[in-house]
Amino acid sequence: MKILALVLCFFSFTITYAQEEILYKSIDSVELYLEVHKPAEMVEGKRYPAMIFYFGGGWNTGTRSQFERHAKHYAEKGIICFLADYRVFKRNNTTPFQALNDAKSAIRFLRKNAESLQIDPSRIIASGGSAGGHLAAATAVVEGYNDASDDLTYSCKPNVLVLFNPVIDNGPGGYGFERIGMEYKSFSPLHNIVTGAPPTLILLGTKDHLIPVTTAQYYQHIMKKVKSKCVLKIYEGGKHGFFNYKEKNRKYYTSTMKDTDDFLQSLGYFNKVN
Repeated sequence: MKILALVLCFFSFTITYAQEEILYKSIDSVELYLEVHKPAEMVEGKRYPAMIFYFGGGWNTGTRSQFERHAKHYAEKGIICFLADYRVFKRNNTTPFQALNDAKSAIRFLRKNAESLQIDPSRIIASGGSAGGHLAAATAVVEGYNDASDDLTYSCKPNVLVLFNPVIDNGPGGYGFERIGMEYKSFSPLHNIVTGAPPTLILLGTKDHLIPVTTAQYYQHIMKKVKSKCVLKIYEGGKHGFFNYKEKNRKYYTSTMKDTDDFLQSLGYFNKVN
């Protein structure tokens, strides 16, 4: 009976562990979590690549569940995935600037706790859609907007970016300028690309009413000028949010996942046999 109880206890622990949430930041009464999705069979002591996802919603709303299928997909390929909370206007009465504070804090948390999380701090992929794509890109290229409580000895810059119809231009004529104002010069990823920007994949539909294809093409052009890899995938007929999983029509979800797989494989983040 003692053996049976021990087995049941261990089984219960593993199920709980698979649903793990980690508190990465507290601000006043607000608690922000990372939802963790791990490979099924992890080797003790081994370090794994990490992938962190930021949901979309115009910095106004949204939930981390948006990228749950993506996280499970890449966990199966040997990447430890994290779905990140961050503050948004409708829940927290905050601005896009606080959202970026949180996005940076989350990556610093991963690096600071890399050993206990079993992640390789030199192989962190940041991903997101729409405003979440902005946050992912901005952690890599925007220098300011660091939370005062962060340990700045840990870098917030990811090693790779995967951006789904991302908000990359906050300047006049770009998305969010009415909220960002002239701070776009220091906040907009398009206006802050520098040498050393990480390899980037951008996935965008031709019928996106918020993110023009020409904006993504110009981003790619600037990336090439600083000698950083930038792959741009354009999907005919795709509207804003086209990449999200839809039960009745998985066409765009399937094609964007394949292109993301190919991109990450080309960088050695998992083998094709997976």
